[in-house]
Amino acid sequence: MQDIVNQINSYVWSPALVYLCLAAGLFFSILTRFVQVRLFGEMINLLFSSKESDRGISSFQALSVSLSGRVGTGNIAGVAAAIGFGGPGAVFWMWVVAFLGASTAYVESALGQIYKEEDEGQYRGGPAYYIEKAMGQKWYAWIFAITTIIAVGLLLPTVQSNSIGNAAELAFGGSGILETSLGTVTYTKLATATIVVTVLGIIIFGGVKRIAHVTQIVVPFMALGYILMAVVIIAIHISDLPRIFMLIVTDAFTPMAGIGAAIGWGVKRGVYSNEAGQGTGPHAAAASEVQHPAQQGLVQAFSVYVDTLFVCSATAFMILITNQYYVTGLESAVSGGTMPTDVLANSPAFTQYALESVLGGFGKTFVAVALFFFAFTTLLAYYYIAETNVAYIRRSFKIPHEIKILKILLLGSVFYGTVRTADLAWGLGDIGVGVMAWLNIIGILILFLMGQPALKALKDYEAQRKAGVEQYSFDPEALGIKNADFWKK
Repeated sequence: MQDIVNQINSYVWSPALVYLCLAAGLFFSILTRFVQVRLFGEMINLLFSSKESDRGISSFQALSVSLSGRVGTGNIAGVAAAIGFGGPGAVFWMWVVAFLGASTAYVESALGQIYKEEDEGQYRGGPAYYIEKAMGQKWYAWIFAITTIIAVGLLLPTVQSNSIGNAAELAFGGSGILETSLGTVTYTKLATATIVVTVLGIIIFGGVKRIAHVTQIVVPFMALGYILMAVVIIAIHISDLPRIFMLIVTDAFTPMAGIGAAIGWGVKRGVYSNEAGQGTGPHAAAASEVQHPAQQGLVQAFSVYVDTLFVCSATAFMILITNQYYVTGLESAVSGGTMPTDVLANSPAFTQYALESVLGGFGKTFVAVALFFFAFTTLLAYYYIAETNVAYIRRSFKIPHEIKILKILLLGSVFYGTVRTADLAWGLGDIGVGVMAWLNIIGILILFLMGQPALKALKDYEAQRKAGVEQYSFDPEALGIKNADFWKK
């Protein structure tokens, strides 16, 4: 199974996808005149500018839901894997893909808002919706919807829950072994899986409002607490900070690290973590109540910064500044760090050992708790994205109790992922991320060639902002944007 997954990944995550992510980010950055820099202050202002309604959630809630999807295992175990397989230089390429990807996040999230619709009293939208309405290719939209349901409903949850199980086992021990149909499982992982599935089930059966309310409380708290812990670690080693920063930059281009490995792993884990271009962010963006589509696009661009430049950087600096890592080449360990190579790089171990080296046993426990909240809220976001795509398919093809079936399958996937090996879970997750990224990035590039709706929305918003209007408005027909039926009403 592992060999099959690795082979599929070699095709999905070929250099073509790595450079497509970078090229799309650069392309949209140039077209928007680097909106991620020009309107950074506006992004902050917009976070609290909209209110929750009966049909939609606020901009801050939408940010929290999307951040709950972006800030997850990729920020702890994903960064460790990027360093372990790509070297410290991979962190530099994570920064690059985040900076450029912020413009991609604006485009896809603005599209999600432009082409959203109301479904059973709540807003729905995402790539499947804008591919059908803007591109007019329903078959392509269906492929994306089905792929996304499989990816976020079955494949990606295994990565998040697997990291929770591994972190719990490392923090609390793995004594006691049980032989099951899923193989040998420790009692720690079994108990962890049971707790996660139970709590997750209670929340997702409460609907999108409950998900939004949970994430708007948990996400800011967990991100701030994690970053503060990183600041403490860095402050203790403050004299080493310039050296670590230079290590990241210089290692990004050295033959020893291998430019291909650094770029490949940096971009792969960067896209996995910040999700820019992957097509997940537009689902939460479409659910928000805003005056103009560009507003939520800007808020989602800011979420990429929070994810990678803040949280991922915090993890990277903790690992590198404490020297708790190793770097593996294609054949053998080639450079860096003091960790023994039998420690699994595709896990939170680097991060846990980094904190333990400074804080003792509390470090491992802190990472386990942080990872639980990071990964758990990501599971909530995954469920919402899967539900949205099921709702899209339901418009044309109804399956009895389809939402209940989805919830049961996702909970089963979470349980399975918690007790299985990390490499298999990450491999399945990478396939899901890669296929979604291929479909969505190609889709938004085609939509640009067909009419530039996201760019037109940005120009319209900036014109109204320059005019100093108090109440923004959006008239798609006046801008030459077709099939944006929600806004025509």
